[in-house]
Amino acid sequence: MGASFGAGGCAIGALAGGMMESYRRTSTRPVAAEYEGLAGKSYAVAVYGDRVLQGSHPTLLPRLTNRISVLLADPARTGATGFVPAQLVLEMQFANPDWSGWSYERLAEEFGVERLIVVELYEYRLNETGNAYLWDGVVAAKVGVVEADGSIPNEFVFSKDIQVRFPTQSGLGPEEYSRPQVQAGLEQRFVDRVTWLFYEHQEPYYPEY
Repeated sequence: MGASFGAGGCAIGALAGGMMESYRRTSTRPVAAEYEGLAGKSYAVAVYGDRVLQGSHPTLLPRLTNRISVLLADPARTGATGFVPAQLVLEMQFANPDWSGWSYERLAEEFGVERLIVVELYEYRLNETGNAYLWDGVVAAKVGVVEADGSIPNEFVFSKDIQVRFPTQSGLGPEEYSRPQVQAGLEQRFVDRVTWLFYEHQEPYYPEY
């Protein structure tokens, strides 16, 4: 009798575990911000990339600057009190070709902000290395925050390396995804990962990226 009861208990436990696993695979969970210092502050976003990257993808940095800036501007997300629109950031960069050599403190002063969000891209590609046919999109960058009103206005008080890929599967080519689709999917994942650092958000229990 006891053995029979024990077996039934195991079956019930396995069923409950299976239901929980199924729930997790189709649900999300809240994830806290890793940096909360935008609350009550103004900010600007500066995206860096070397000349090779800019020459190969001339509209990439402006696109990322705009999308990251706009998503963080919602005070309900970050509590930020103001930001420099991407267009003004890009105009300043165009007018000052040597801006990437400026100190973080000088950049923050130029924008008139208390927080400077720096995105330093060090890898961006859409295809496998040496194979222009198969897709293997990758974006990698260091994301850092400078507190211009703090004691170390030329150093990051928070930083994190981020890398995302699209598509997740290997061996896919133009029959499965067009170039614009790979570009859009890759950049969406990257923008998510950058902006999620700054506010509580929902993520799948088993995130794809």
